[in-house]
Amino acid sequence: MPPGLEHIHERRVHVGQGSHEVSGDRSVIFSTILGSCVAACVRDPVIGVGGMNHFLLPEAPGGGAGDRRYGAQAMELLINGLLAMGARRDRLEAKVFGGARMTSAFNDIGGKNAEFVQRFLQEDGIPIISHSLGGTLARRIHYTPTTGAAAQHLVQDAAVLARERVVMVRKPERDSGAVELFD
Repeated sequence: MPPGLEHIHERRVHVGQGSHEVSGDRSVIFSTILGSCVAACVRDPVIGVGGMNHFLLPEAPGGGAGDRRYGAQAMELLINGLLAMGARRDRLEAKVFGGARMTSAFNDIGGKNAEFVQRFLQEDGIPIISHSLGGTLARRIHYTPTTGAAAQHLVQDAAVLARERVVMVRKPERDSGAVELFD
């Protein structure tokens, strides 16, 4: 623990699939586990507020909006949450994680998530100062929103991998064989 912060008790906040959290509390550390999902950790270093999201898929089918599981909505909610805390868009910086290819049998959902988050941040003018995207292993991420410190641990535990793997489920025939993805 950095000097002068010995009296602060750490408070871990899990950021689950389809959610986001923002904070300016020096004791908060956000954590999540990612497979093909992506987490964007965004902060304003001047005022020391930051946040993390965790999205499952890059974009909603048919352009539908409003679902936090999809990248566009997850990114907007995270950025708007930071702006509501006093952050300025022109000072935001990001660290992004995840996007692993968890199975070779299906589309590369992780790769699409990674491409999406990089494109979104570039178009929004938010620099990515650090990233760990792709590969084939799940990641456990810990992020301190006030300082921007991030730690990544690669996960090889079979139980974690099974929980984070993309599962394909066929819908009934009347639904034209559409595929629903879960992470």
